[in-house]
Amino acid sequence: MSDERTTPAGGTPEGTDPTTGTKPEAVSSPREDATSPTADRPTEGTKPTAEKADASAAVKPGEPAPAGTQRTSAAALEAGSQNLPAGPDPTTAPRTPLDIVDVRTGMFGVSGTGDTSGYGGLVRTVAMPGPSERPYGGWFDEVVDVLAEVLDESGTGYAAAVESVVVDRGELTLNIAREHLVEVAQALRDDPDLRFELSLGVSGVHFPHDAGRELHAVYHVVSVTHGRRLRLEVAVAEGDPHIPSTTAVYPANDWHERETWDFFGIVFDGHPGLARIEMPDDWPGHPQRKDYPLGGIPVEYKGATVPPPDQRRSYS
Repeated sequence: MSDERTTPAGGTPEGTDPTTGTKPEAVSSPREDATSPTADRPTEGTKPTAEKADASAAVKPGEPAPAGTQRTSAAALEAGSQNLPAGPDPTTAPRTPLDIVDVRTGMFGVSGTGDTSGYGGLVRTVAMPGPSERPYGGWFDEVVDVLAEVLDESGTGYAAAVESVVVDRGELTLNIAREHLVEVAQALRDDPDLRFELSLGVSGVHFPHDAGRELHAVYHVVSVTHGRRLRLEVAVAEGDPHIPSTTAVYPANDWHERETWDFFGIVFDGHPGLARIEMPDDWPGHPQRKDYPLGGIPVEYKGATVPPPDQRRSYS
């Protein structure tokens, strides 16, 4: 019986390699491999995730990991993210209201016929986040509730101590009345359900257009025990820049309060040694306030005088 396949004249049978005269081995497509019963797939009783983790542990440095394995560092990050305290969901958090404190026009405050910059028509609204409404989200409600309970039990009173609660950009800020700052800080540090035992220092901020509240002292406190962080903020007027010192509660705030006094002029009553820390003792004014002149005035430094720019020695 003759073969049904025909051989072209002077050639090789159909389906063979013309150089070797043999048939190539059949190669299956990826789709056929995925659907074939012999494909490498997990069966009952197997744990592919654990196997991949074990395989990643056996990979030597500098060698590529097998396909599908998970690096130990990636697995650790994935596991560690599950232990973080849940914060407010930014997709469902209510929009923070804004308190408008000023409206600026022109470029750098220039307006009228003297503005030749072309930006005279610009209008910029200066706004600050306003009080937030409950629910604050995440652990924020729990902290505020516990703090309110502790302050009410101590006789200080939550309503008298906390002026407002602001949740903005996923961060919790408590605006505190200055006369109750020390009591609030001590409650946050000592209560076992709060345990904000670490203060990262004190910062000063100058808002010249926030009438009656131009100078702000900002405290960042951290609970190492619970893995939480919040901000305390105290606002005072330029004409009465006095805030109680928190060194009795957080001793490490000593030098931070000195720096805030040095640069912003906030007086921390009860500080053990409130003096300038970076500028000379006889330096006039507080150089990080926004009303501090940037130049054009004679500056004295320990008896020496800095000449105006046009009279200084040229080194070019």
